[in-house]
Amino acid sequence: MDILLKRATIIAPGDKNHLQTKDILVSKGRIEKIANSVSAPKVKVIESENLHVSIGWMDIGTHIGEPGLEHRETINSAANAAAAGGYTDIAVMPTVDPVTHSKSEVSYIANNQPSNGVRIHSIGAVSKNAKGEDLTEMIDMSKAGAVAFGDGLRSIKDSGMMMRALQYAKAVNKPIINYALDKSLAHDGQMHEGDISVSLGMQGIPALAEQVAIQRDISLAKYTESELVLHCVSTEEACNLLKKAIKDKINVSATVSYMNLIHTDQDLRSFNSNLKVKPPIRANSDRKSLLKSVRKGIIQTIVSNHVPLEEEQKKLEFSYAGFGATGLETCFAVVNTYLSDTLSLEQMITALTVGPRNQLKANVPSIKSGETACLTVFDPSINWTYESKTKKSISSNNNYLSTPLVGKVLATVIGTKVNM
Repeated sequence: MDILLKRATIIAPGDKNHLQTKDILVSKGRIEKIANSVSAPKVKVIESENLHVSIGWMDIGTHIGEPGLEHRETINSAANAAAAGGYTDIAVMPTVDPVTHSKSEVSYIANNQPSNGVRIHSIGAVSKNAKGEDLTEMIDMSKAGAVAFGDGLRSIKDSGMMMRALQYAKAVNKPIINYALDKSLAHDGQMHEGDISVSLGMQGIPALAEQVAIQRDISLAKYTESELVLHCVSTEEACNLLKKAIKDKINVSATVSYMNLIHTDQDLRSFNSNLKVKPPIRANSDRKSLLKSVRKGIIQTIVSNHVPLEEEQKKLEFSYAGFGATGLETCFAVVNTYLSDTLSLEQMITALTVGPRNQLKANVPSIKSGETACLTVFDPSINWTYESKTKKSISSNNNYLSTPLVGKVLATVIGTKVNM
């Protein structure tokens, strides 16, 4: 499908057209023309009062259900949810069934790409079955197409294994993506440890559990001279440690879940199980530090932390409910709705586009004539509501169902594939 974007403001930091309002013609999967005014017959015109366009968004650490857990999410449903949320690329966690822990599982994802053009990239497991006991064949998985390695939201406990994983990953020039949490300190915690957890009678997950794990991981990254992505950091101390590591020129970066930028543990007084997530929503001081780190570029990437779960896992008493919430369809809209006075649109889009691609050493597309189209088209001013009847994800564990939001994705353009 050939399309024409009319009067679209281009968000492309560093490009000559950044913040310029242009018409953009995409023909046969390529950007054919960018000009103040473009006319073309027999094309699909996309226009809106405040139309914006950027390179396609990318998510790191998306959880899907296929293979093995298709009742939560299939490859196609995840891809449809991704496109609806503005993503052209998602790097998926290995914790499916079977776990993505060998080249055959990586090949399964590579050979079962969705029909809507969204590109699904595999994160291979560090340990077999993501149990933290035996290292996987990381080199074989890299050759099969794995873009990084990690055990999902299961922190790598053994320091020796973590060190060897970093060394193997360095050999194939891929990062380790680790959710840092010392489980011996977190125990069976249900929420952030603080005044709220005490008042609610809930066992807490102390910020110290993240701090200790991050200190170890940074030390190992320095020792091995390998690349580490700290996935979904959530505490003020994590931001301080990350800032120091960057200053010391250690090859460490981080992602943050969008929900940790919005909420605090005060929001858990109602025992809303859709706010029971990993990492836990923490104190307001943590939230403010995370936001500051995104603004300053210390945290490069905002992620959806998309964890689909069946209703039976969430409609339980808070202490028995599973951890996780979907986020592909709501990440941008929620950040734009609640944080537009704190994060500029440019900062948001950079954290959804350039940040994740730099961390995964992926090619960063551009909005230039002759380039293959990889575009997200959106209007940050449109009011809309995320509804059960129109959502694309199979699962419904999302805090923002029936919530009025501001900022809507209108289309993704991935070569000749246009999702509207």
